[in-house]
Order: sequence, then structure tokens, then C-alpha cells
Amino acid sequence: MSHEIDVLVLGGAGVDTIVHVPELPVPFADSHMIRPGIVTRAGQSGDFVALGTSALGLRTHHLDLLGDDPEGDLVRALHREHGIGLTAVPQPLGTKRAVNLVGPDGRRSSLYDATRAADTDRLPEDTVRTLAAVSRHAHVVITQPCAHALPALREAGVTISTDLHDWDGSNPYHEPFAHQADLVFLSSTALSDPERTMRRITERGRARIVVATAGADGAYLLADGRLTHVPAAPPPAPVVDSNGAGDAFAAAFLHAWLDGTPAHRSALHGAVAGAHACTIPSTRAAAIGREELGAGVARLERSRRPDVPASVNPPCGTTRLGVPSRDVGDG
Repeated sequence: MSHEIDVLVLGGAGVDTIVHVPELPVPFADSHMIRPGIVTRAGQSGDFVALGTSALGLRTHHLDLLGDDPEGDLVRALHREHGIGLTAVPQPLGTKRAVNLVGPDGRRSSLYDATRAADTDRLPEDTVRTLAAVSRHAHVVITQPCAHALPALREAGVTISTDLHDWDGSNPYHEPFAHQADLVFLSSTALSDPERTMRRITERGRARIVVATAGADGAYLLADGRLTHVPAAPPPAPVVDSNGAGDAFAAAFLHAWLDGTPAHRSALHGAVAGAHACTIPSTRAAAIGREELGAGVARLERSRRPDVPASVNPPCGTTRLGVPSRDVGDG
């Protein structure tokens, strides 16, 4: 069957205001002088995944709710600039927005505006079905409207991926995403026993592949019941910001996996793209290209040890790609 869309991204469109702070948590003071300044730009989790898959040559389409407001205009402009298809469902409450506090070491703390969403928000089922019918794969961001779209995606027969970000393994909100996806990404940050959570996802849901990123320890891959270690990729330049690293990991993994690449090598693609993202200031929206990704994977393969079974017990206080943070993939 021929498809018009390789990756349909649902949810996660929005705008971030980036504020560089002297340290995290921010010391209490009447005022702080901020350099290099305060910048507002389009790009949350779904935007970054769509940007990443498109930059790697996958035909990408993004579906989400957007407001008729300046923030929505920024999101639309980002998609136009990069040639990414966008279906914007009107959101009367306005486009999602957040403030990201970024420390000198690249750590990030995000403040999300909860007034721009409602429990009744939905992606129109007819629209979901129409787009899914011409898509190979759907990547679903863990926003509330996307949970209601999962049954329609399953009925359409597309493969589904999701990123649970810093799930603690027990919050029931994440379970529909974890159990309905064929491919699950998550951070080990909040998990006391990552391997147990990864195996529970496969036992209770549809997933046959689960990837848990583990900071300086790289990542762990559970595929067809076998757990292996994925080495961390050396960043190609100084680490300046962890924003979007998890989304870059997911996009590059999907690029390789949808091309028939085995899961472990797909994870190497993710590691290289995530490390690259950590070198991009959060004031920019930029993704790794195919040539740079391929070269990085080749270097990583030359330097890594043979695959061995892994036991997941990541150090406390680290997350993806060696950047300490609460979570680095929310956009």
C-alpha cells in the first residue's frame, strides 16, 4: 500500500519562551540580569519530532489544536519554513505555551500554561482517521486530546510510537499511551526500577520495543524480550541546552526503524541525534541532517563495545545524554 505520509505526529504544538538563568533552582532575588536574553520561539515536543523526522527525509504531517493568536502564528510559520504539513484544529483557549528556565549547564525547568487546554479538547475523529489512512506511522505526544485519538489510530492499522518522558511508572495518565503504542520511549529519571517498568509495558500493552534513556549511561533497549545497552554518543560540540534532546532521539530512531533498521542500530541513530540536539541553543529550532547523522552513527559503531545483556540501574540525578535534569524531551 502506498502512503502519502511517513510519520503523522499528533499533539505537542506550541511556543516556548526561553529564559537563561544564573542557576537552577533560581536564587531568590528582587531581580536578575539575564543574558543572552529572553527569546520566544515555536517548538514543543510534537514540533521537534516533526522537525527531526522531516529533516531526515521522512514525509511528515503534524496534527494539533492551535489558537488564532501570535503563538499560533509562530507555530504555523515554523512548519511553513521547514515544509512540514500542518493540520491546525481551532483552539479557542489559545496555543499551548511554556516558559523554559535554562541554567548555564544546559539543565531546564519548564513552566506550562495550564489555562490553554480543557478536559473536553479533542482532535476531530474524522480528521484523525483521514490522515491515519494515508500514513505509515503515528507518533503520539502525551497530551490529553491524543489519548482519545488512540483507538482511531489502532483501527487504521498504523504503527504507533509515544514518548512517556519522565513517567514514574505508576501515574495512570500515561498508561493508555504506554499500552497502545508499538514503540515506547521514556526517560529513566523518575524510575526506581527501569527494567521492571520497561518489561511491564510490554507485558500489559502492545509494545515490542521500549527505549529508556539513562543519561551518561546512554540508554537501554528492550526488544523482543531482550535487554541491551545503547552507548551514549559524544556530543559533537559543547553541551549548551538539553531542550528537545529526547524528541531528536525519537525522530532519528523512527527514521532508521521505518527504513527497516534493527532496533539496536536505530537506537544508535537516536543517541547521535540526541547528543547533537544538546549542542543547539534552545532559542533555535534545528535538527540533525541525514549525512551528519550517518557519520555520527558510523563513529559510534567503531568506538562501541559488542552488545551485551544489560541490567538497568541508572545513577540518580541523570537523564538523557548525560544532562542532569528533570526531563529533556518535552520541547
